[in-house]
Amino acid sequence: MPRSRQLALGVIVGASALPLPALAVSSFHDTFDDTIFFGDSLSDSGYYRGAIGSALSLTPSQQAFIGRFTTNPGPVWAERVAGHYASNAQPSNVGGNDYAAGGSRVTTPAATPFGAAPALSEQVATYLSSTGGVADGDALYAVWGGANDLFAVAGGADAQSTITTAVTGTAGILATLEDAGARHMLLFNIPDFGLTPRFNGDPATRAGATALTSQYNSALYAAVAASGAEVIPVDTFGLLQEVVTEPAAYGFTNVTDRACTQTLPLCTPDTLVVPGADESYVFADDVHPTTATHRIIGEYVISLLEAPQQQQLLTHSAVLSGRSRANRVAEHLNTVPLANGLRWWGDLRAEHQQLDSGDLYDASMPAGLFGVDWYRNGLMLGGFVGYGDQDADFGDDRGDFQRKDTTVGLFSGWYAESAWVNAQLSYSWLDYDIDRKVQLGSATRHHRGSPEGSNLTAALNAGYEFRAFAIPEGDVRTGPIAGMTWQRVKLDGYDEEGQASTSLSYPDQDIDSLVGRVGWQIRRHGPTLNPYLQLTYNHEFEESEGVAATLQSLPQLGDYRVPKLTFDRDYVEVDLGARATLWGVDTQLGASVDPDNARTSTLFVNLGMRI
Repeated sequence: MPRSRQLALGVIVGASALPLPALAVSSFHDTFDDTIFFGDSLSDSGYYRGAIGSALSLTPSQQAFIGRFTTNPGPVWAERVAGHYASNAQPSNVGGNDYAAGGSRVTTPAATPFGAAPALSEQVATYLSSTGGVADGDALYAVWGGANDLFAVAGGADAQSTITTAVTGTAGILATLEDAGARHMLLFNIPDFGLTPRFNGDPATRAGATALTSQYNSALYAAVAASGAEVIPVDTFGLLQEVVTEPAAYGFTNVTDRACTQTLPLCTPDTLVVPGADESYVFADDVHPTTATHRIIGEYVISLLEAPQQQQLLTHSAVLSGRSRANRVAEHLNTVPLANGLRWWGDLRAEHQQLDSGDLYDASMPAGLFGVDWYRNGLMLGGFVGYGDQDADFGDDRGDFQRKDTTVGLFSGWYAESAWVNAQLSYSWLDYDIDRKVQLGSATRHHRGSPEGSNLTAALNAGYEFRAFAIPEGDVRTGPIAGMTWQRVKLDGYDEEGQASTSLSYPDQDIDSLVGRVGWQIRRHGPTLNPYLQLTYNHEFEESEGVAATLQSLPQLGDYRVPKLTFDRDYVEVDLGARATLWGVDTQLGASVDPDNARTSTLFVNLGMRI
């Protein structure tokens, strides 16, 4: 067998056997390596369960129905968040990551009928002593305290000194964690006490409790801002007010009374005021949330953590579309018989994008290009315009977004018998319509925005081919190809529309992408139908960038960041199809796919004719 034929066949066999790189796309669910919780009864997942079980001589199965300061056995918000990130929110005294204990104050030791309640400062010290003083920078931390300090004020303690001690202590806890290495810290404010059964009976009492809560929260914001700690704010004060204002929308029928007849943490399904009160009442007792309310708090927290990552997907999808568009422009003349003069061409493609099997997003996009080229003795100059309309769904019913691309560009190239080089420069106007959904119980909130952006793209591609062997009515040609595609995608910052406690604001995004590719192609060269195959290895030289967000109801706490999504920077693409000249029209049909996970796949048809 001739050496050239062996080489060509070797390329085909090698392509089929080439090991593909492992997919390295992160997901919403693996954002944090761990979750750690500090707090009081609002976050307690069963700190006193063992003590209560021993005192009441309960069996392990019976203990499972007590211990949380809610409508047991329903989980508290911390358990829901930990479960979302495949972490652990078991009580710390049984080896878990939830250090919260009912009755705890921020810095002052306290006692309960079930045992000593470690202050939040002590909880943090206990955690750091177990880690050698190091806080995992890839973990999520939650700090929610101060409610019991306010109860001390309601019981007669001096308001000013008690609040100052608590908020200063909270700021100190955040600083301690940050100094130890923590980078992602949830900070909760105090829910509106005036809405709870303990204080909502009398208008004056209710107003006083609301005012006291607001006083505490304002002092907390000032102390944290002064400390310089970067926190992820959680506005339970605003959220509870919004839920109580429209309870039916969230699945509640009672927002004023207690769901339990038994003292917490001993409330079970047998001690509810009516069957199903754990799902239809907001409050379990005088101040604590029911299972349903905890579910809403957990969903709220998760939405705050995922929203900045969703914004990152907006620009990433534009980068993927820009890369597909650049490839289509670069390849529109491949193997086309060239003659001096003008030639028009058009390209239609159906593009599909999917990341993390659709859990991040799933998008479809019809797009088209139209251009005119001028050719003279190997030199090509031309221009083109394009339009695309993408519809995308964030995974797991998290919302959707649409993007419209309008493109103008220039193209140039040099083409010889066995080699070619081409370059392009284009600018695209991007128009987005975004609908981020936040599910809170039975209510679905829609946070919408319509920012604009742009994509500046430059690409350089080259190839060389040689005659491998002859076949009837033609020959087989093969050779290497290589290219670089650079993009700068910008997206204007915007403020989401919607209810304040869950609405966010985002700054401008400015993203760079530089992808290099090398590969091999093989094709039939003849007078009729000419199939072809290209296999390329691609590498993204730029790292992905995260997006900041600001909670609109608490702008005084500034921007916050969560871990960025990471995308596969090494991948293989297969491009296959056929070319022919039909009734004087140069025609190409083909498909391009990333076989590793089909994260970007494209079907296309290209037509062209000399004028």
